[in-house]
Parts: sequence; structure tokens; C-alpha cells
Amino acid sequence: MKTIIYMVRHGESPYTQGNERTRGLTPKGKVDIEKVTKLLIGEGIDMIISSPYTRAILSVEGLAEHLNLDIKVFEDLRERHFAADIIENAELMSSIRENFNDPDYTLPGGESNADCQKRAIAVLKPILKEHKGKKIAVGTHGLVMTLMMNHFDPAYDLEFLNQLKKPDIYKMLFEDLELKEVTRLWND
Repeated sequence: MKTIIYMVRHGESPYTQGNERTRGLTPKGKVDIEKVTKLLIGEGIDMIISSPYTRAILSVEGLAEHLNLDIKVFEDLRERHFAADIIENAELMSSIRENFNDPDYTLPGGESNADCQKRAIAVLKPILKEHKGKKIAVGTHGLVMTLMMNHFDPAYDLEFLNQLKKPDIYKMLFEDLELKEVTRLWND
């Protein structure tokens, strides 16, 4: 039985330190998310789940409203936690690269790619099992999305992460827990 997951990476979000959970979308991000909603509205989506972060929820909220569906929020779909202390962008990018070389690598007080992938997959696999034959949209983030996709196919790696857009949409076709096909739906 085929199950479809629509990974919806959040729209453009203003970066300010200290509000990782609560930052919303930029004006461009809001306009782009209206396009995401229009793109997905006719797909026959049965369920919407999301990271607890505001920008991810906002990225699927219009779709939920149009389809009259609730958004089920899962704490373990949150973006990866990089470090206990605020880090500079160059250090962050270096850490992300290092994590793809060594999935267990982490900065002090942070989370490794392996740990992030494990917690996100612990949400996604039961969803795939319990909702076989359904179409599910997931409000997500670039890195955690890449790690979930990488669990099923190692081709989804740092290079894939680096080419993602904000927003972005990937349609993943599963047969049981086997990923059969991935199609990029976002073309801007």
C-alpha cells in the first residue's frame, strides 16, 4: 500500500538569535507559503503534522485551514539543536559539514545528526505504519528533513541540504517503510 509524505520545508524566516522556536516568516516567506498552499491543496492530503517551531507550523497552516485539518505537532520533529552557546554562522556551517562526515559529532551542549535523525524517524516511522495509504504533509526544517530522507536513502546528504530552498517541497512515495520515489514539487 502506497503512503505519500510531503516534506514542506518552512518559508523564509528572519534570523535573530535567541528565538529559534518562535520566529515566524518574512513577508517573502508568507507570499511563498501561499504558493505552497495552492500547490498542495489538490493533492488529497489526509493529515498534517509539524515541528513545534512557529515557522514550520505557519508553513502548513494555510493548507490545514483550506482542508479543514488540524496540525498535529510533534516535539521530536524540531530542528537540530546545534550547541549550548550561541555560535557564529561560519562555525555552524563547519559543524554541519563535520556532522555529515561523522554523524555522532556535536558541539558542546548540542545534538548530533545521528541523535536528531533517530528522534525524527521515531515520529515518522509510526506515522507511516499507522496511516498506510494516506497522504501526509509535514511542516519541517532543512536539516531535519534531510536527515529523515537520508534515513531511507543516503543520497540525501550535505549536497542535497545545501541546494534546498525556503520553502521547498518533496513528495516521497513509500510502500510500507520502503522509499520508492521522490519528486520535488517546489520550482521557484
